[in-house]
Amino acid sequence: METRTIQIFDTTLRDGEQTPGVSLQTEEKVEIALALAKLKVDVIEAGFPVASPGDFEAVSQIAARVKGPSIAGLARANEKDIETAYKAVKKADRPRIHTFIATSDIHLEHKLKMTRPQLLERAEQAVRYAKSLVNDVEFSAEDASRSDWKFLCQVYERAIAAGATVINVPDTVGYTTPAEFGALITHIRTHVPNIDKAIISVHCHDDLGMAVANSLAAVTAGAGQVECTINGLGERAGNASLEEVVMALNTRHEYYRAITNVNSQQIYRTSRLVSTLTGIAVPPNKAVVGDNAFAHESGIHQHGVLNNPLTYEIMSPESVGISRNAIVLGKHSGRHAFEERLKHLGYEIDTETVNTLFAKFKDLADRKKMVFDKDIEALMVEKAAVRPEWYTLVYHHVASGNQMVATASVQLRTSAGVSEAASCGDGPVDAAFKAIEQAVGFPVGLKDYQLKAVTAGEDALGEATVWIEQDGRTFSGRGLSTDVIEASAKAYVNAINKMLAVCGFPAVQQAQGR
Repeated sequence: METRTIQIFDTTLRDGEQTPGVSLQTEEKVEIALALAKLKVDVIEAGFPVASPGDFEAVSQIAARVKGPSIAGLARANEKDIETAYKAVKKADRPRIHTFIATSDIHLEHKLKMTRPQLLERAEQAVRYAKSLVNDVEFSAEDASRSDWKFLCQVYERAIAAGATVINVPDTVGYTTPAEFGALITHIRTHVPNIDKAIISVHCHDDLGMAVANSLAAVTAGAGQVECTINGLGERAGNASLEEVVMALNTRHEYYRAITNVNSQQIYRTSRLVSTLTGIAVPPNKAVVGDNAFAHESGIHQHGVLNNPLTYEIMSPESVGISRNAIVLGKHSGRHAFEERLKHLGYEIDTETVNTLFAKFKDLADRKKMVFDKDIEALMVEKAAVRPEWYTLVYHHVASGNQMVATASVQLRTSAGVSEAASCGDGPVDAAFKAIEQAVGFPVGLKDYQLKAVTAGEDALGEATVWIEQDGRTFSGRGLSTDVIEASAKAYVNAINKMLAVCGFPAVQQAQGR
Protein backbone atom coordinates (compact mmCIF):
# COMPACT_ATOMS: atom_id res chain seq x y z
CA MET A 1 0.00 0.00 0.00
CA GLU A 2 1.41 3.37 -1.04
CA THR A 3 2.10 5.94 1.68
CA ARG A 4 -0.15 9.01 1.52
CA THR A 5 0.56 12.50 2.88
CA ILE A 6 -2.26 13.80 5.07
CA GLN A 7 -2.71 17.56 5.20
CA ILE A 8 -2.98 19.05 8.68
CA PHE A 9 -5.46 21.92 8.93
CA ASP A 10 -4.96 23.74 12.23
CA THR A 11 -7.95 25.61 13.60
CA THR A 12 -6.53 26.58 17.01
CA LEU A 13 -6.99 30.27 16.20
CA ARG A 14 -10.59 29.84 15.10
CA ASP A 15 -12.33 26.88 16.74
CA GLY A 16 -9.70 26.73 19.49
CA GLU A 17 -10.30 30.35 20.45
CA GLN A 18 -13.97 29.48 20.95
CA THR A 19 -12.88 27.54 24.05
CA PRO A 20 -14.76 29.09 27.00
CA GLY A 21 -12.48 31.58 28.77
CA VAL A 22 -10.03 32.04 25.88
CA SER A 23 -9.52 35.55 24.51
CA LEU A 24 -6.40 36.18 22.43
CA GLN A 25 -5.05 39.54 21.29
CA THR A 26 -3.88 40.08 17.73
CA GLU A 27 -0.16 39.84 18.55
CA GLU A 28 -0.76 36.64 20.51
CA LYS A 29 -2.60 35.15 17.52
CA VAL A 30 0.24 36.13 15.22
CA GLU A 31 2.77 34.56 17.61
CA ILE A 32 0.81 31.30 17.63
CA ALA A 33 0.46 31.41 13.83
CA LEU A 34 4.23 31.85 13.46
CA ALA A 35 4.74 28.82 15.72
CA LEU A 36 2.26 26.82 13.62
CA ALA A 37 4.18 27.76 10.49
CA LYS A 38 7.39 26.52 12.13
CA LEU A 39 5.48 23.36 13.07
CA LYS A 40 4.81 23.07 9.32
CA VAL A 41 1.06 22.61 9.38
CA ASP A 42 -0.43 22.79 5.87
CA VAL A 43 -3.29 25.19 6.62
CA ILE A 44 -3.88 27.72 9.38
CA GLU A 45 -7.50 28.73 9.88
CA ALA A 46 -6.73 32.17 11.24
CA GLY A 47 -10.23 33.14 12.33
CA PHE A 48 -13.76 34.16 11.40
CA PRO A 49 -13.19 37.62 9.87
CA VAL A 50 -16.79 38.82 9.85
CA ALA A 51 -17.24 38.03 13.56
CA SER A 52 -15.61 41.26 14.79
CA PRO A 53 -13.15 43.99 13.74
CA GLY A 54 -10.58 42.38 16.04
CA ASP A 55 -10.94 39.01 14.34
CA PHE A 56 -10.66 40.64 10.91
CA GLU A 57 -7.48 42.46 11.95
CA ALA A 58 -5.91 39.31 13.36
CA VAL A 59 -6.62 37.29 10.20
CA SER A 60 -5.27 40.15 8.05
CA GLN A 61 -2.07 40.37 10.09
CA ILE A 62 -1.51 36.62 9.94
CA ALA A 63 -2.13 36.58 6.18
CA ALA A 64 0.42 39.34 5.65
CA ARG A 65 3.10 38.15 8.09
CA VAL A 66 3.01 34.34 8.20
CA LYS A 67 4.64 32.47 5.34
CA GLY A 68 4.44 28.81 4.42
CA PRO A 69 0.99 27.41 5.24
CA SER A 70 -2.22 28.33 3.46
CA ILE A 71 -4.13 30.95 5.46
CA ALA A 72 -7.88 30.34 5.68
CA GLY A 73 -10.73 32.58 6.80
CA LEU A 74 -14.08 31.10 7.80
CA ALA A 75 -17.29 32.39 6.21
CA ARG A 76 -20.94 31.44 6.32
CA ALA A 77 -22.56 30.74 2.98
CA ASN A 78 -23.40 34.35 2.14
CA GLU A 79 -21.72 37.08 0.10
CA LYS A 80 -20.97 39.43 3.00
CA ASP A 81 -19.11 36.78 5.00
CA ILE A 82 -17.24 35.52 1.95
CA GLU A 83 -16.23 39.00 0.78
CA THR A 84 -15.02 39.89 4.29
CA ALA A 85 -13.03 36.65 4.50
CA TYR A 86 -11.42 37.43 1.15
CA LYS A 87 -10.40 40.92 2.23
CA ALA A 88 -8.80 39.44 5.35
CA VAL A 89 -6.81 36.64 3.65
CA LYS A 90 -6.02 38.25 0.29
CA LYS A 91 -2.44 39.20 1.28
CA ALA A 92 -1.53 35.59 2.05
CA ASP A 93 0.78 33.76 -0.31
CA ARG A 94 -1.82 30.99 -0.42
CA PRO A 95 -5.24 32.32 0.63
CA ARG A 96 -8.17 29.98 1.29
CA ILE A 97 -11.83 30.78 1.88
CA HIS A 98 -13.60 28.22 4.04
CA THR A 99 -17.36 28.54 3.65
CA PHE A 100 -19.95 26.41 5.43
CA ILE A 101 -23.65 25.71 5.85
CA ALA A 102 -25.49 23.06 7.88
CA THR A 103 -26.97 20.08 6.05
CA SER A 104 -28.72 18.01 8.74
CA ASP A 105 -32.51 18.03 8.85
CA ILE A 106 -32.50 19.29 12.44
CA HIS A 107 -30.49 22.36 11.38
CA LEU A 108 -32.53 22.87 8.21
CA GLU A 109 -35.77 22.90 10.14
CA HIS A 110 -34.86 24.64 13.38
CA LYS A 111 -31.96 26.96 12.48
CA LEU A 112 -31.88 27.72 8.77
CA LYS A 113 -35.62 27.39 8.04
CA MET A 114 -34.73 26.14 4.55
CA THR A 115 -35.73 23.28 2.28
CA ARG A 116 -33.19 20.89 0.82
CA PRO A 117 -33.42 22.42 -2.69
CA GLN A 118 -32.90 25.90 -1.20
CA LEU A 119 -29.83 24.71 0.67
CA LEU A 120 -28.36 23.09 -2.44
CA GLU A 121 -28.72 26.39 -4.28
CA ARG A 122 -27.22 28.40 -1.41
CA ALA A 123 -24.22 26.09 -1.07
CA GLU A 124 -23.52 26.21 -4.82
CA GLN A 125 -23.81 30.01 -4.97
CA ALA A 126 -21.51 30.46 -1.96
CA VAL A 127 -18.77 28.24 -3.37
CA ARG A 128 -19.06 29.82 -6.82
CA TYR A 129 -18.69 33.32 -5.37
CA ALA A 130 -15.73 32.29 -3.20
CA LYS A 131 -14.11 30.66 -6.23
CA SER A 132 -14.37 33.95 -8.12
CA LEU A 133 -12.15 35.50 -5.44
CA VAL A 134 -9.57 32.77 -4.67
CA ASN A 135 -8.48 29.50 -6.24
CA ASP A 136 -8.53 27.51 -3.01
CA VAL A 137 -12.05 27.06 -1.62
CA GLU A 138 -13.08 24.69 1.15
CA PHE A 139 -16.73 23.82 1.67
CA SER A 140 -18.04 22.39 4.95
CA ALA A 141 -21.37 20.69 5.51
CA GLU A 142 -21.99 21.53 9.15
CA ASP A 143 -23.38 18.62 11.17
CA ALA A 144 -22.51 16.24 8.33
CA SER A 145 -22.38 13.23 10.64
CA ARG A 146 -26.10 13.64 11.44
CA SER A 147 -27.12 14.46 7.86
CA ASP A 148 -28.91 12.17 5.39
CA TRP A 149 -26.10 10.48 3.49
CA LYS A 150 -27.78 10.68 0.09
CA PHE A 151 -28.53 14.38 0.45
CA LEU A 152 -25.05 15.04 1.83
CA CYS A 153 -23.50 13.52 -1.28
CA GLN A 154 -25.69 15.74 -3.46
CA VAL A 155 -24.48 18.82 -1.58
CA TYR A 156 -20.82 17.83 -1.98
CA GLU A 157 -21.29 17.08 -5.68
CA ARG A 158 -22.75 20.57 -6.26
CA ALA A 159 -20.04 22.23 -4.16
CA ILE A 160 -17.23 20.52 -6.10
CA ALA A 161 -18.87 21.37 -9.41
CA ALA A 162 -18.98 25.01 -8.29
CA GLY A 163 -15.22 24.99 -7.60
CA ALA A 164 -14.57 23.58 -4.12
CA THR A 165 -11.05 22.15 -3.85
CA VAL A 166 -11.68 20.67 -0.38
CA ILE A 167 -14.92 19.27 1.00
CA ASN A 168 -15.08 18.99 4.77
CA VAL A 169 -17.07 16.39 6.71
CA PRO A 170 -17.58 17.76 10.25
CA ASP A 171 -18.75 15.74 13.22
CA THR A 172 -19.93 19.05 14.66
CA VAL A 173 -21.39 17.76 17.91
CA GLY A 174 -19.07 14.80 18.48
CA TYR A 175 -21.87 12.33 17.86
CA THR A 176 -20.37 9.70 15.58
CA THR A 177 -18.22 6.64 16.24
CA PRO A 178 -15.07 5.48 14.40
CA ALA A 179 -16.80 2.63 12.53
CA GLU A 180 -19.72 4.69 11.27
CA PHE A 181 -17.58 7.74 10.49
CA GLY A 182 -15.20 5.61 8.46
CA ALA A 183 -18.22 4.14 6.65
CA LEU A 184 -19.48 7.68 5.90
CA ILE A 185 -16.16 8.66 4.33
CA THR A 186 -16.21 5.48 2.23
CA HIS A 187 -19.79 6.25 1.17
CA ILE A 188 -18.83 9.79 0.10
CA ARG A 189 -15.86 8.47 -1.90
CA THR A 190 -18.08 6.03 -3.79
CA HIS A 191 -21.26 8.13 -4.19
CA VAL A 192 -19.98 11.61 -5.10
CA PRO A 193 -19.19 11.33 -8.83
CA ASN A 194 -16.66 14.19 -8.94
CA ILE A 195 -14.97 13.45 -5.60
CA ASP A 196 -11.64 12.95 -7.38
CA LYS A 197 -11.53 16.71 -7.98
CA ALA A 198 -11.43 17.56 -4.25
CA ILE A 199 -9.68 16.54 -1.03
CA ILE A 200 -11.87 15.01 1.67
CA SER A 201 -11.33 16.73 5.02
CA VAL A 202 -12.69 15.83 8.45
CA HIS A 203 -13.37 18.01 11.50
CA CYS A 204 -14.22 16.05 14.64
CA HIS A 205 -15.30 17.22 18.08
CA ASP A 206 -14.59 15.35 21.29
CA ASP A 207 -17.96 15.32 23.08
CA LEU A 208 -17.80 11.54 23.48
CA GLY A 209 -14.01 11.40 23.67
CA MET A 210 -13.63 9.98 20.15
CA ALA A 211 -12.44 12.95 18.06
CA VAL A 212 -8.96 11.57 17.41
CA ALA A 213 -10.24 8.01 16.88
CA ASN A 214 -12.88 9.28 14.42
CA SER A 215 -10.29 11.36 12.55
CA LEU A 216 -7.94 8.38 12.22
CA ALA A 217 -10.81 6.15 11.07
CA ALA A 218 -11.53 8.74 8.38
CA VAL A 219 -7.88 8.70 7.28
CA THR A 220 -8.06 4.91 6.97
CA ALA A 221 -11.18 5.31 4.84
CA GLY A 222 -9.50 7.79 2.49
CA ALA A 223 -9.70 11.28 3.99
CA GLY A 224 -6.77 13.47 2.92
CA GLN A 225 -6.99 16.31 5.45
CA VAL A 226 -7.57 16.37 9.21
CA GLU A 227 -8.74 19.51 10.99
CA CYS A 228 -7.47 19.73 14.54
CA THR A 229 -6.18 22.04 17.27
CA ILE A 230 -3.15 22.27 19.53
CA ASN A 231 -3.94 20.61 22.89
CA GLY A 232 -7.39 19.67 21.54
CA LEU A 233 -8.84 23.13 22.28
CA GLY A 234 -12.26 24.06 20.96
CA GLU A 235 -15.98 24.38 21.58
CA ARG A 236 -17.38 22.38 24.48
CA ALA A 237 -15.15 19.29 24.92
CA GLY A 238 -12.79 20.48 22.17
CA ASN A 239 -11.51 19.22 18.83
CA ALA A 240 -9.27 16.42 17.67
CA SER A 241 -5.83 17.03 19.18
CA LEU A 242 -3.17 17.82 16.55
CA GLU A 243 -0.37 16.25 18.55
CA GLU A 244 -2.27 13.00 19.01
CA VAL A 245 -3.30 12.72 15.35
CA VAL A 246 0.22 13.47 14.08
CA MET A 247 2.02 11.16 16.50
CA ALA A 248 -0.48 8.35 15.91
CA LEU A 249 0.27 8.54 12.19
CA ASN A 250 4.02 8.75 12.87
CA THR A 251 4.13 5.96 15.45
CA ARG A 252 1.77 3.59 13.63
CA HIS A 253 2.98 4.28 10.12
CA GLU A 254 2.96 0.60 9.24
CA TYR A 255 -0.79 0.51 9.98
CA TYR A 256 -2.02 3.82 8.57
CA ARG A 257 0.49 4.10 5.69
CA ALA A 258 0.16 7.85 6.01
CA ILE A 259 2.48 10.67 7.00
CA THR A 260 2.19 14.41 7.56
CA ASN A 261 4.43 17.37 6.79
CA VAL A 262 4.46 18.36 10.47
CA ASN A 263 7.83 18.84 12.18
CA SER A 264 7.01 16.78 15.25
CA GLN A 265 9.99 18.16 17.21
CA GLN A 266 8.11 21.48 17.42
CA ILE A 267 5.02 19.90 18.99
CA TYR A 268 5.91 20.34 22.66
CA ARG A 269 7.03 23.96 22.28
CA THR A 270 3.90 24.86 20.31
CA SER A 271 1.72 23.14 22.91
CA ARG A 272 3.42 25.09 25.70
CA LEU A 273 3.03 28.39 23.87
CA VAL A 274 -0.68 27.83 23.21
CA SER A 275 -1.26 26.73 26.81
CA THR A 276 0.42 29.86 28.14
CA LEU A 277 -1.27 32.38 25.86
CA THR A 278 -4.74 30.85 26.19
CA GLY A 279 -4.46 30.24 29.93
CA ILE A 280 -5.68 26.66 29.45
CA ALA A 281 -3.38 24.27 31.30
CA VAL A 282 -2.43 20.94 29.74
CA PRO A 283 -3.54 18.06 32.01
CA PRO A 284 -0.53 16.08 33.29
CA ASN A 285 -1.96 12.85 31.84
CA LYS A 286 -2.56 14.39 28.40
CA ALA A 287 -1.21 12.15 25.66
CA VAL A 288 2.02 13.27 23.93
CA VAL A 289 2.46 16.66 25.66
CA GLY A 290 1.33 16.14 29.27
CA ASP A 291 3.92 16.27 32.05
CA ASN A 292 3.36 12.56 32.72
CA ALA A 293 3.45 11.46 29.07
CA PHE A 294 7.03 10.18 29.44
CA ALA A 295 7.13 9.72 33.23
CA HIS A 296 7.55 6.24 34.69
CA GLU A 297 6.52 5.74 38.32
CA SER A 298 6.50 1.95 38.51
CA GLY A 299 9.82 0.37 39.44
CA ILE A 300 9.31 -2.31 36.79
CA HIS A 301 8.70 0.37 34.15
CA GLN A 302 11.72 2.39 35.28
CA HIS A 303 13.98 -0.66 35.10
CA GLY A 304 12.74 -1.49 31.61
CA VAL A 305 13.17 2.04 30.29
CA LEU A 306 16.70 2.27 31.67
CA ASN A 307 17.61 -0.95 29.85
CA ASN A 308 15.82 -0.02 26.64
CA PRO A 309 13.32 2.89 26.29
CA LEU A 310 11.29 0.87 23.76
CA THR A 311 10.10 -1.40 26.58
CA TYR A 312 7.62 1.23 27.76
CA GLU A 313 8.00 4.19 25.35
CA ILE A 314 6.41 3.83 21.91
CA MET A 315 7.84 7.23 20.94
CA SER A 316 10.74 9.20 22.34
CA PRO A 317 10.42 12.52 24.20
CA GLU A 318 12.87 14.00 21.69
CA SER A 319 10.52 13.16 18.82
CA VAL A 320 8.05 15.78 20.11
CA GLY A 321 10.69 18.26 21.25
CA ILE A 322 11.11 17.31 24.92
CA SER A 323 14.77 17.21 25.94
CA ARG A 324 16.05 14.53 28.31
CA ASN A 325 19.00 16.78 29.18
CA ALA A 326 17.98 18.31 32.50
CA ILE A 327 20.66 20.60 33.98
CA VAL A 328 22.02 22.98 31.37
CA LEU A 329 23.31 26.27 32.74
CA GLY A 330 24.17 28.17 35.90
CA LYS A 331 24.90 31.70 37.07
CA HIS A 332 28.42 31.62 35.61
CA SER A 333 27.21 30.70 32.13
CA GLY A 334 27.80 33.33 29.47
CA ARG A 335 25.62 34.78 26.76
CA HIS A 336 27.08 32.54 24.07
CA ALA A 337 26.28 29.37 26.03
CA PHE A 338 22.76 30.65 26.67
CA GLU A 339 22.21 31.46 22.98
CA GLU A 340 23.55 28.04 21.94
CA ARG A 341 21.15 26.36 24.36
CA LEU A 342 18.23 28.29 22.86
CA LYS A 343 19.24 27.05 19.42
CA HIS A 344 19.57 23.48 20.73
CA LEU A 345 16.01 23.75 22.08
CA GLY A 346 14.81 24.82 18.64
CA TYR A 347 14.38 28.57 19.09
CA GLU A 348 15.52 31.00 16.41
CA ILE A 349 15.20 34.54 17.72
CA ASP A 350 16.66 37.96 17.04
CA THR A 351 19.57 39.52 18.93
CA GLU A 352 17.41 42.00 20.83
CA THR A 353 15.17 39.23 22.18
CA VAL A 354 18.21 37.12 23.12
CA ASN A 355 19.59 40.06 25.09
CA THR A 356 16.28 40.52 26.94
CA LEU A 357 16.01 36.81 27.71
CA PHE A 358 19.65 36.61 28.82
CA ALA A 359 19.07 39.37 31.37
CA LYS A 360 16.10 37.42 32.73
CA PHE A 361 18.14 34.22 32.71
CA LYS A 362 20.94 35.84 34.76
CA ASP A 363 18.38 37.13 37.25
CA LEU A 364 16.91 33.62 37.51
CA ALA A 365 20.36 32.00 37.78
CA ASP A 366 21.19 34.25 40.73
CA ARG A 367 18.15 32.83 42.54
CA LYS A 368 18.55 29.17 41.55
CA LYS A 369 21.42 26.72 41.95
CA MET A 370 20.70 25.08 38.61
CA VAL A 371 18.73 26.20 35.55
CA PHE A 372 16.82 23.54 33.63
CA ASP A 373 15.59 23.35 30.05
CA LYS A 374 12.03 23.83 31.25
CA ASP A 375 13.09 27.03 33.04
CA ILE A 376 14.50 28.39 29.78
CA GLU A 377 11.39 27.32 27.87
CA ALA A 378 9.26 29.11 30.47
CA LEU A 379 11.28 32.31 30.01
CA MET A 380 10.96 31.97 26.25
CA VAL A 381 7.20 31.55 26.34
CA GLU A 382 6.88 34.47 28.76
CA LYS A 383 8.34 36.73 26.05
CA ALA A 384 6.32 35.14 23.26
CA ALA A 385 3.85 37.97 22.72
CA VAL A 386 4.61 41.60 23.42
CA ARG A 387 1.62 43.68 24.45
CA PRO A 388 1.22 47.19 25.86
CA GLU A 389 1.78 47.15 29.62
CA TRP A 390 -0.23 49.74 31.48
CA TYR A 391 1.14 48.44 34.78
CA THR A 392 4.45 46.83 35.76
CA LEU A 393 5.06 45.31 39.18
CA VAL A 394 8.07 47.07 40.73
CA TYR A 395 7.88 46.01 44.37
CA HIS A 396 5.84 43.83 46.67
CA HIS A 397 6.00 43.06 50.39
CA VAL A 398 3.83 40.54 52.21
CA ALA A 399 3.50 39.72 55.90
CA SER A 400 1.53 36.60 56.79
CA GLY A 401 1.21 33.88 59.39
CA ASN A 402 -1.31 31.52 60.97
CA GLN A 403 -1.74 33.86 63.98
CA MET A 404 -1.97 37.16 62.08
CA VAL A 405 -3.92 38.89 59.34
CA ALA A 406 -2.06 38.82 56.03
CA THR A 407 -1.05 42.25 54.75
CA ALA A 408 0.56 43.28 51.47
CA SER A 409 1.95 46.44 49.92
CA VAL A 410 2.76 46.88 46.24
CA GLN A 411 4.28 49.45 43.94
CA LEU A 412 3.25 49.58 40.27
CA ARG A 413 4.89 51.60 37.52
CA THR A 414 2.52 53.29 35.05
CA SER A 415 2.88 55.78 32.21
CA ALA A 416 1.65 58.42 34.67
CA GLY A 417 4.21 57.54 37.34
CA VAL A 418 4.27 55.22 40.32
CA SER A 419 1.21 53.93 42.17
CA GLU A 420 1.47 52.41 45.65
CA ALA A 421 -1.13 50.71 47.81
CA ALA A 422 -1.53 48.33 50.75
CA SER A 423 -4.29 45.97 51.83
CA CYS A 424 -5.21 43.05 54.07
CA GLY A 425 -6.49 39.74 52.83
CA ASP A 426 -7.34 36.13 53.52
CA GLY A 427 -3.79 34.89 53.05
CA PRO A 428 -0.74 36.41 51.33
CA VAL A 429 -1.92 35.97 47.73
CA ASP A 430 -5.35 37.47 48.44
CA ALA A 431 -3.71 40.39 50.24
CA ALA A 432 -1.38 41.01 47.29
CA PHE A 433 -4.27 40.89 44.81
CA LYS A 434 -6.31 43.36 46.87
CA ALA A 435 -3.34 45.71 47.15
CA ILE A 436 -2.97 45.61 43.36
CA GLU A 437 -6.68 46.44 43.00
CA GLN A 438 -6.15 49.45 45.26
CA ALA A 439 -3.16 50.54 43.19
CA VAL A 440 -4.95 50.34 39.81
CA GLY A 441 -8.02 52.10 41.18
CA PHE A 442 -10.81 49.73 40.16
CA PRO A 443 -12.09 46.34 41.37
CA VAL A 444 -11.04 43.24 39.44
CA GLY A 445 -13.23 40.15 39.23
CA LEU A 446 -10.98 37.17 40.03
CA LYS A 447 -12.39 34.01 38.46
CA ASP A 448 -9.71 31.38 39.05
CA TYR A 449 -6.12 30.96 40.17
CA GLN A 450 -3.54 28.20 39.68
CA LEU A 451 0.03 27.73 40.83
CA LYS A 452 2.52 25.06 39.80
CA ALA A 453 6.26 24.41 39.77
CA VAL A 454 7.99 24.50 36.38
CA THR A 455 10.75 22.18 37.61
CA ALA A 456 11.51 20.14 40.72
CA GLY A 457 13.50 21.24 43.77
CA GLU A 458 13.19 23.70 46.62
CA ASP A 459 14.28 26.58 44.38
CA ALA A 460 11.90 25.65 41.55
CA LEU A 461 10.58 28.34 39.25
CA GLY A 462 6.91 28.88 40.09
CA GLU A 463 4.33 29.55 37.40
CA ALA A 464 1.11 31.30 38.43
CA THR A 465 -1.94 31.66 36.19
CA VAL A 466 -4.98 33.79 37.00
CA TRP A 467 -8.26 34.38 35.22
CA ILE A 468 -10.26 37.58 35.68
CA GLU A 469 -13.67 38.62 34.32
CA GLN A 470 -14.82 41.91 32.85
CA ASP A 471 -18.05 42.61 30.97
CA GLY A 472 -18.72 38.89 30.47
CA ARG A 473 -15.25 38.21 29.04
CA THR A 474 -12.44 36.24 30.64
CA PHE A 475 -8.78 37.24 30.54
CA SER A 476 -5.85 35.13 31.68
CA GLY A 477 -2.50 36.26 33.06
CA ARG A 478 0.72 34.46 33.81
CA GLY A 479 3.71 35.15 36.06
CA LEU A 480 7.04 33.42 36.67
CA SER A 481 9.31 33.65 39.69
CA THR A 482 11.10 31.53 42.28
CA ASP A 483 8.92 33.50 44.74
CA VAL A 484 5.36 32.20 44.33
CA ILE A 485 3.83 35.41 45.74
CA GLU A 486 5.75 37.46 43.18
CA ALA A 487 4.69 35.05 40.42
CA SER A 488 1.07 35.42 41.53
CA ALA A 489 1.24 39.21 41.65
CA LYS A 490 2.87 39.31 38.19
CA ALA A 491 0.13 37.06 36.82
CA TYR A 492 -2.60 39.31 38.26
CA VAL A 493 -1.01 42.43 36.75
CA ASN A 494 -0.54 40.61 33.44
CA ALA A 495 -4.24 39.71 33.32
CA ILE A 496 -5.23 43.31 34.12
CA ASN A 497 -3.00 44.55 31.27
CA LYS A 498 -4.70 42.12 28.88
CA MET A 499 -8.12 43.25 30.02
CA LEU A 500 -7.25 46.92 29.53
CA ALA A 501 -5.82 46.20 26.08
CA VAL A 502 -9.23 44.92 25.00
CA CYS A 503 -11.69 46.93 27.12
CA GLY A 504 -9.73 50.12 27.85
CA PHE A 505 -10.00 52.27 30.97
CA PRO A 506 -13.26 54.08 30.06
CA ALA A 507 -15.07 50.81 29.36
CA VAL A 508 -13.83 49.29 32.62
CA GLN A 509 -14.87 52.31 34.66
CA GLN A 510 -18.25 52.60 32.94
CA ALA A 511 -18.99 48.89 33.44
CA GLN A 512 -18.26 49.31 37.14
CA GLY A 513 -20.44 52.41 37.47
CA ARG A 514 -17.63 54.90 37.95
